[in-house]
Amino acid sequence: MLGTIVNVAAVVAGTVIGVLIQSRLPKKIIEIIFQVMGVFTLLLGMMMALKMQHFVIGIGSLVLGSIIGELIGLEKYMNRFSEWVKSKVKLKNDKFSDGLITAFLLYCMGSLTILGAIEEGINANSELLLMKSLMDGVSSVALASALGIGVGFSAIPLLIYQGGLTLLAGSVGSFFTEPIINELSAVGGVLLIGLGINILEIKKLRILNMIPALIIVVMLVYFLT
Repeated sequence: MLGTIVNVAAVVAGTVIGVLIQSRLPKKIIEIIFQVMGVFTLLLGMMMALKMQHFVIGIGSLVLGSIIGELIGLEKYMNRFSEWVKSKVKLKNDKFSDGLITAFLLYCMGSLTILGAIEEGINANSELLLMKSLMDGVSSVALASALGIGVGFSAIPLLIYQGGLTLLAGSVGSFFTEPIINELSAVGGVLLIGLGINILEIKKLRILNMIPALIIVVMLVYFLT
């Protein structure tokens, strides 16, 4: 869990720096930073998605996962959670929910999250997650300067998701075969493409409701390949 703990600390530290410099940056600078993050997210998502080998399984998992997520209303519950946190800490940031959700998706959907958590869980090697921590820390400075302190609170679901994946990998490490890891990473890439579209305000996509696709793709690869 060392890698995840360092990752969480890096996100919080980066957020503090981003919030501190936020008031000193002109609006146009914040906007261009946000645009850069959106373009980078699109590029990262495309690079991951292009690794998909089983396209029928990939699209099937995305469709089924999205239907399940929509029926459950994951995005609705995440918004409620973020509003609850916001009320408890008595913040008035209009972009609090956007910051929390955007940062959580960006930090948790990348291939380094999946590969790093599995590597740490199976081999007790935190190198990938430590590298990810540096990248997330820098990203959180940029995101927090645009979206505010909500970015820092993404550390809570990050700890649960990434830490949980590490513990799961440690318990059933042999389950995560190369095909499962590849397809899981590819579907995560598709979700990142959607996140990039959201960041660039091209169209509002309910990416959180698509997250069950990550579970579905693992099941389909395991039983069908």
